[in-house]
Amino acid sequence: MSPESRICVCPGSYDPITNGHLDIIQRSAELFDEVVVAVVNLSTRKNKPLFGIDERIGFIETATSDLENVRIEPFDILVVDFARKVGAKTIVKGLRAISDFEYEFEMHQLNRMQAPDVDTLYLMASPQYSFLSSSGVKEIATFGGNIGDLVPEGVAERLQEELSRHRTV
Repeated sequence: MSPESRICVCPGSYDPITNGHLDIIQRSAELFDEVVVAVVNLSTRKNKPLFGIDERIGFIETATSDLENVRIEPFDILVVDFARKVGAKTIVKGLRAISDFEYEFEMHQLNRMQAPDVDTLYLMASPQYSFLSSSGVKEIATFGGNIGDLVPEGVAERLQEELSRHRTV
């Protein structure tokens, strides 16, 4: 990449990646020269991930293999520090609802205090994904619902397998 390259970071836990996440990543890939999908390996916001970092990265690598300007990296530092580390000036986040906005607005303000040189770009969720979340997918899968249209191929089967293992433990 040249020094003028526009690089963005799409951070998240991706536990698991959903088609909504993929929509934001694909749309970001059209706007930026390089998209770094940053998979958080240490979250203070959520419970322990269902899938380990390597498996989450593998899901994303498989789902984005057709996007030449996308790479996946784990991170366990402030997202603005990670953005600086990879040369990104922009963090891209998807917004689904007002509740997302409230949380993301707060995070944006905190991030700008830490790194005024790193901005945040919000992409509105495509209508067919405006309801979709990883936690919602896990809940549907827990009770045997069909999640085949909500997550990339291979993720649904693996999620069902993992949840059934947790139910028998």
